[in-house]
Amino acid sequence: MVTILALAAAVLYGTADFLGGVASRRASVFAVLALTVPAGAVVMLLVALLGQVPALGGLVGHGGLGSPSSMGDWSAAGWAAASGVCGAAGLVAFYAGFATAPISVVAPVAALVSAVLPAGVAIAGGERPATTVIAGGLICLVAIVLVSAQPGGGERSDHSGERGDRIRPVTSGRLRALGYGAAAGAGFGLFFIFLKNAGQSGVLWPVAISRSAGTVVAFGIVLATRTRLRFGRGGITGIALISGALDAAANVCYVLATRAGLFGLAVVITSLYPGMTVLLARVLLGERMRWVQRTGLLLAAVGVILVALLPLRGALILPPP
Repeated sequence: MVTILALAAAVLYGTADFLGGVASRRASVFAVLALTVPAGAVVMLLVALLGQVPALGGLVGHGGLGSPSSMGDWSAAGWAAASGVCGAAGLVAFYAGFATAPISVVAPVAALVSAVLPAGVAIAGGERPATTVIAGGLICLVAIVLVSAQPGGGERSDHSGERGDRIRPVTSGRLRALGYGAAAGAGFGLFFIFLKNAGQSGVLWPVAISRSAGTVVAFGIVLATRTRLRFGRGGITGIALISGALDAAANVCYVLATRAGLFGLAVVITSLYPGMTVLLARVLLGERMRWVQRTGLLLAAVGVILVALLPLRGALILPPP
């Protein structure tokens, strides 16, 4: 079940990123962010409120955040808010890296860090997956980097002097890309960790609070950058709203995945979302898929199969010593 839910989260995240990218081609990235994040928050708040209706109470699940008088619930709300802030901060670093550094470095570094950080936390917390799960997870990590790889370029040098002078700007650009990628990956990784902690007491309300906190950050960025919000052109509003709703649904699937089995496994499989973005770009926009990305998709399939074929008994978490 954890594999299915994590794959669903990856598909939804990848689709949301694709739509957000399409919208960003027609408007400012920050303007799109100011639409997608609040859209997800509104959707999740409405669904969470519906879950409070007695006839629909099962939507929230055991331990939902419906009774904030409980100390555990308030703690969960704090984790959820922190996840929203970290996720939004990760997006800022991600987009800033795309704008000022080589994409071919930023994307794979961010994807790898966002998977390795939570997986490391899971292992440190006492998770001991079976050998097959470890092998599948490692293959998926390699796949994450490959499917995130972007065409080279963007490393031009304005220096026309000696060869050493031409190399310095390139090296500087790569170092800057590593910094942005690591920062974005850390933000996404902390988002996964905090949302998982918040999801221990429920599903819908933690996601709704996370999205609401992200909304505050998104609007703060818009105000700080003095971004002009111009919508209604080229269907950007509808695309951005759908992207936000899908992203919120992905959050729900991810939280359910972390509650269904190994946290480290759930986050590694979820981090395969760039593969879905690449596929959609190939099918819908006709973008060419490089052999590196095709190899990554193939490895992702192998890794997921290794995990999915593992008997349920072998996926049990051994208690920490």
